[in-house]
Amino acid sequence: MIGRLKERSARIGVFCVAHPVYWPQFPGLLETLMGYHEDFKKLVESNEVEVIDFGMIDESEKSYAALDRMKSAKLDLVFCNMVTYATSSVFAPIMRGLDVPVVLAALQPLAHLDYETANTRRQLENDSICSVPEFTGVAIRLGKRVADVIIGMLYNDPKSAADVREWCEIAKVLHDLKGARFGLMGHVLEAMYDMHADPTAISAAFGVHVPLLEIDDVLRIADSVTEEEIREKSRLILENFDTPDPKSDPLTMRLTDADLRKSARAAVTLDKFVQEYHLTGLAYYYNGQPGSPQQEMISSFIVGNSLLNAQGIPMCGEFDLKTCIAMFIMDRLNIGGSFAEFHPFDFDEGFIFVGHDGPHHIAIAEGKPVLRSLKAYHGKPGSGASVEFKIKEGPITMLGLTQTGDGRFKFVIGEGMSAKGPIPPTGNTNTRGFFEPDARTFIKKWVMAGPTHHYALGIGHHAETIRKLAEVLGIEAEIIR
Repeated sequence: MIGRLKERSARIGVFCVAHPVYWPQFPGLLETLMGYHEDFKKLVESNEVEVIDFGMIDESEKSYAALDRMKSAKLDLVFCNMVTYATSSVFAPIMRGLDVPVVLAALQPLAHLDYETANTRRQLENDSICSVPEFTGVAIRLGKRVADVIIGMLYNDPKSAADVREWCEIAKVLHDLKGARFGLMGHVLEAMYDMHADPTAISAAFGVHVPLLEIDDVLRIADSVTEEEIREKSRLILENFDTPDPKSDPLTMRLTDADLRKSARAAVTLDKFVQEYHLTGLAYYYNGQPGSPQQEMISSFIVGNSLLNAQGIPMCGEFDLKTCIAMFIMDRLNIGGSFAEFHPFDFDEGFIFVGHDGPHHIAIAEGKPVLRSLKAYHGKPGSGASVEFKIKEGPITMLGLTQTGDGRFKFVIGEGMSAKGPIPPTGNTNTRGFFEPDARTFIKKWVMAGPTHHYALGIGHHAETIRKLAEVLGIEAEIIR
């Protein structure tokens, strides 16, 4: 029932290449190849992206003219469709001049030639791979690299279609990073050295802006919230969450009417705050004096944050701007992006709990998430409603964004499995995480990679996709295996 505030999309350029000497030699070949190009465009468009076609580029002069149009089109990614052999002169100007990823698509129309009736023309119609090494080699000589080469068949090839889809998903991340605004409010939770991040470094690495915001502006907006808005948000919360009786943890209670009202008021406030400051996401932490309006408001964010996460606005506690970026990346890949850390092992069954207090991404919950009232937020000031749910069972991916000793950013990436089983009824999200070759070995490798103690958690196995994104962004990536 909770949809995105903004649909995911991207602007993708496509063009095809060939050798013009073929046209007078083989009448009708150009038209046949352009038919294949139309089918390739449809394959790209099926991934809910905007496609801009720059047509056939078979001469270097056309390449320079197309480059100018590509630069003005504000593209996020370009596919070079290798419909037949082409000289690298038609590719080099574009490769040298573009600052977006370029992917070569070598998709052969036929699975194989009919060797009894094969001829030169039919070979040329299926010569998608012939000039790929020429193009990749020339790119390297230009000081550039193609982002990827997709090799396979144009028709009835799930692997090729999945490869095209993967790059369309990456393009959606790149598209939404442009002009993104990740708000930062408050300060780092005292003594968490790994949480510190330089907003200028974030801007340099990801091309985003980090507006520095004040809790007083949240309170100003809260004063404008009406009772009708609170009632409507309370209704939405109760529709999307269960409110069971407490179990074994004495800190938990059934959700109280007072905590529901505070959470609803804070959720309306956050909606308006995000809208007023045009935020793509928010990382925050604030203590406040006990009983102050600041502390009461900040301790009521959790439910509203979870609703915003589901709408594509990552909301991250403990001032963790780096993990907020990681959550955004997972959300734009459409795989979730919950705020997470490691909790106790179960050495008997061989898993470790994966989760965190605070907000999570409702879209990846197994079943209906739970709200409990907590008498205290452990390790933090305040009390109130908290979110508890399990992650969907099956494959999971973790993305940690950390920094190295020279200040450069680094992705730490891992894959595992979320399995069915009871979780602690603490009002915090947890899932049972199983990892290869075993949880103990995997976690040791993870911590030795130098992560922060937080990471973004998503569903599915997407380590290679995230690694490719890191390469495009010029960020080091380590996959824990």
